[in-house]
Amino acid sequence: MLFRLFIACCLLISATAFGQSKKGNAYNYTVDLTRVTNDRVYVELSPPSISESETIFYFPKIVPGTYAIADYGRYIAEFTAVDKKGNKLPIEKIDDNSYRIKDAKKLSKVTYWVDDTWDTTTTGPEIFWPAGTNIEEQKNFVINTSGFFGYFDGKKENPFQFNVVRSKDLYGSTGLIPSATGASPSSIKLEKTGDNQNKVVDVYKTSDYDQLVDSPLMYSKPDTALIKVANTEVLIGSYSPNNKITAKQIAASIREVLMAQKEYLGGKLPVDKYAFIFYFTDKPVLSYGALEHSYSSMYYMPEATIEEMNQQLRDFAAHEFFHIVTPLTVHSKEIDDFDFNDPKMSKHLWMYEGVTEYFAGNVQVKYGLITPEEYIGTLQEKMLTADQFKNDVPFTEISKFTLDKYHDQYYNVYQKGALIGLCLDIKLRKLSKGKYGLRNLMLDLSNKYGKNKAFEDDKLFEEITKMTYPEIGEFFNRYVNGTEPLPLQEVFSDVGIGYTPEETFEDYSLGIGNENVGVTQIDNKPKIQIASTAMMNAMGTALGFQEGDVLMKINGEEIPDLGPEFGPFIQKHIAALQTDSVLTYTVLRKDVNGENKTVELSAPVKKVQLSRRHNLEPLPSATEEQLALRDSWLKP
Repeated sequence: MLFRLFIACCLLISATAFGQSKKGNAYNYTVDLTRVTNDRVYVELSPPSISESETIFYFPKIVPGTYAIADYGRYIAEFTAVDKKGNKLPIEKIDDNSYRIKDAKKLSKVTYWVDDTWDTTTTGPEIFWPAGTNIEEQKNFVINTSGFFGYFDGKKENPFQFNVVRSKDLYGSTGLIPSATGASPSSIKLEKTGDNQNKVVDVYKTSDYDQLVDSPLMYSKPDTALIKVANTEVLIGSYSPNNKITAKQIAASIREVLMAQKEYLGGKLPVDKYAFIFYFTDKPVLSYGALEHSYSSMYYMPEATIEEMNQQLRDFAAHEFFHIVTPLTVHSKEIDDFDFNDPKMSKHLWMYEGVTEYFAGNVQVKYGLITPEEYIGTLQEKMLTADQFKNDVPFTEISKFTLDKYHDQYYNVYQKGALIGLCLDIKLRKLSKGKYGLRNLMLDLSNKYGKNKAFEDDKLFEEITKMTYPEIGEFFNRYVNGTEPLPLQEVFSDVGIGYTPEETFEDYSLGIGNENVGVTQIDNKPKIQIASTAMMNAMGTALGFQEGDVLMKINGEEIPDLGPEFGPFIQKHIAALQTDSVLTYTVLRKDVNGENKTVELSAPVKKVQLSRRHNLEPLPSATEEQLALRDSWLKP
C-alpha cells in the first residue's frame, strides 16, 4: 500500500486532463459533498469491465486496525445499478454488506447514498468513532473510505480513482497526494444540481482497494500545519468546532515526540509522507480514540484547549505514528491480504498494538519528554488494568479469536501487550549486555520483511528466536503462547527496580476504586457509575454505595463530566480528606419502578485498609550491572 501526503496547492487544473477514466480495468467513483440530503451524501460509480453474467458488490464487514465488526453496508441507501440507457438492472440484497447484480455485463453505473455513522439511528454493531463517517453539510465531512466505497467480487486488486466534489472553501486533509485539486466539475461530467460555479473537484487514485480503505480524508475549513521529520513530511489537519485548538498548536505539541521517534528509529523513517487528521467534538462522549493507517491516522477526541490535552495528544500521536513500523513493515499474510468480508485474524496483536504501545511510552522517557517516575507510573497503570482481563488464556489465542469469543478482551492488547514488549526489551538487553533491544529487533524484522513481504503467522516466534536467543523462544512459549504470568519480578530486578505484587496499608479514601466503577450516560453526558460493590473498601461500604448508583456530587460539589477536568477534581477531594470530617455523595439511584431518584450518602472520614498492587521502587542497593542495564532501557 502506498500513501502520499496531501499538500493542497489550490491550483485549478485543466478540466480535460483529469476527466473520467475510460471504462476498463479501473473503478471510477464520484463523491458529491455538495449534494447532501437527510444527512446523506450521493456516490456514483463507473465500474470496471465485468464479463460475468452476474456479480456481487461488497461493502466491508470489517477493516484493519479495528478488530471489530462494523457492517458498513448498513449505512447505504437506494443502491441502484443501471445499463448505458439508464435502465435499472435486477439487484438482490444478500445481506447488510453485499448485493448480487444480475445482467452484470450490461452494467454502466452504480449509485447510492451514504449515511452518517456518527449521527444515526441505524441498529447493529457500534462503529468505532475514528473508523466512522461524519456528514455536517458545509462544515465537516469525515470520509473513512470503508464507509463510502465498495468493490466487486474478484476485483479488489483493481486500481481505483475517486473524485471528491466540494465547495471552494473546503479543504481535504489526507495522506494521499491528489492527481488534481480544484478542477472544474465539467472534468467529471458532474450532473448540474445547483450552483456549480462554487464547486470544484479533487481527484485521487489508489492502486487497489486495500490502499483505498487505508486512506481516510477529512474535508472542512482549512486548518493545517506541516512538520518536517527527517525524511518525512508530516501534515496536521484539524477541525475544532469552537476553535479551542488549532493545527499549529497540535504541531507544536507533538513535534518533540516525532523528533524523538526519529532518533528512536535510527534517524530515518520508513515513510516519506504522513498525515495526522484530528476531529474534535463539542458533544459529550463516552469513548474516543484514534485509528492507525499505514501513512496516516484519524482521531476523534473531545474538544479542549491545548493545555488540557497536551500529554494525551503526545501519547496518542506517539502510538499511532509508531505503526509505520508494524504492521506497515512487519505484518502477517492475514493482514497483507486482508479479507474485508470474511476476515482471518492474526495471532500477533501483542506486536501490532502491544509493542507499538510500549514504544510510545519508552521513546518519551528515553528522550526526556516524561520523567522515569512518570514512566514507572504508566507501567503500574498498565499492570493494574491488565488484572481486569483473562489471564488463563494464551495471548495468541485471544488475538486469533478477538472478533468473537474474546472480543471483550481486546483492550488488554494495550496493557498486557505493552508489558510483553517491556519484558522482551529488557530480556534482549540483558542477553546482549545492553547492546540489542526490542527496537533493534523490530528494525531487523522490518529489513527482513518490509512493506511488500508478509511473514507466516505460525512461524514468527521461530523466526525471532533464530534472529536472537533460545531464551526468547522460551519466553514466547511460556508467556505469550502459554498462560504463565509475565515474569515481572525477574525483569524489573534485572534493571534494579523492586517489584511487589501486592501490599496493604492505611490511608484516606473516597470509597471507590477503578475496580468498582464504570461509565454511563445521564442526559447525554458521561457519568461515573458504581459497577460493582464486590471489592468495595470500608469507606465505600460505610457510605452505602449500591450497584448502579450514578455519582453526581462529592461534598455538595458537582462532579464534572468525564474529560480533562475530572482527574484534578478527584485529586482535590482526596487531598481534602481528614479525620473527623464527613464525606458526602449525591447519587442517582433507581427506585422500585426503575426511576432515578436523588439519594444522599454520608459517612465519617477515617483511614481504611487499602491494597496497593504492582508497586515499583528503585532498589537503593542496585548493582553497577543493574544500573547499566537500566540506563540502556531508559536512556538514549
